[in-house]
Parts: sequence; structure tokens; C-alpha cells
Amino acid sequence: MRWQGWAVGPVPPALIVLVFPLGFRATCYYYRKVYYRSFWLFPPACAVAEPHSKYSGETRFPLIVQNVHRYFFYVGVIFAAILTYDAVIAFRDHAGIWGHAGLGTLVLLINSVLIWGYTLGCHSCRHITGGRLKHFSRHPLRYRWWTFVSALNARHMEWAWASLIWIALTDAYIRLVASGTIMDIRFF
Repeated sequence: MRWQGWAVGPVPPALIVLVFPLGFRATCYYYRKVYYRSFWLFPPACAVAEPHSKYSGETRFPLIVQNVHRYFFYVGVIFAAILTYDAVIAFRDHAGIWGHAGLGTLVLLINSVLIWGYTLGCHSCRHITGGRLKHFSRHPLRYRWWTFVSALNARHMEWAWASLIWIALTDAYIRLVASGTIMDIRFF
């Protein structure tokens, strides 16, 4: 198999691209909390003393790898923009005429909104918009954006799960429509 001049062998291009959204989710602060507690019992519980004599945080291997999250965030923004573009062009029909809307359009639009909510509610986005500012009064636009991102961040867990589940449903819906198993319900 060849893909745009690159030999990828038996690996489909979708699996190569999947590395980026998977890396963004796997290094997300919310998901870290979940799998640190679930798999490593870290922390074991609120009232239980730490089993480690010295806490190193994410400053040593393997946990220092988690710091790539801020770079995956930028790729996540690109993916959110691509999904938004897909949702916008879904308003065209087969002849290219704008104004078409159906269940598939609605599914793609909700997918885009949920992905943006998850991406913009990210801790990295919150740091980018308001981090290292000592006086918000000197930066009113950044403060306004930071306030918006902070509101999304307060519900980051809900955005994370809703977007993850909706991505799976969106992919299933698109596959079923593309294979002809179901027809897209057209509203207008």
C-alpha cells in the first residue's frame, strides 16, 4: 500500500493518523487522573499515606513523557478544525448546492461542538490563554478568553466522555450510511 508517496506497508493511513488524537487523549490531565488511580493506585485513597518516600511528580521517566500533552494539544486543534470543516461541507448535497441538512449533518455538527468543547477545555489551552499573566487587568482579551476556557475546563470530564462516545457514534453512523446499510434522513 502506498499513501501519498510514502510507503506505509501493511499499516493503514488511518492508524498512522490515529496516533495524534490518541496521544492527545492519553496524555490529557483528566484521563491521567483516571488511569493513575485505576491502574497504579496513585494515590491509593485520600486518607491513605503515600507509599513512596519521595514524590518526584512528572519529572522523571516514564511520567515525564506526559508533558508532550501541550504539543498534542496543537494537533488536537487542527483535528477539531478539520472536523468543523467536515460539518460545514455536510450542508451541501451531492450536486454541491448549499442548504442541505439531514441527520448526518446534525451528527457531524454535534461531533464538532463536542470536540471543540473538549479541546478548548483542556488544561493546556487554559495555560496558553492565561498562564504566566500576573495582572489580568492589563490583558482584558486574554482574561475573557481564559474565563471562557476555565468554564469549559470545569466540566472537562463531561466534555471528555461525551466527545469520546460521540466520536464512536459518528464514525459508526458515517460507516453505515457510506456502506448503504442505512439512509441519511434528510430534513431539508
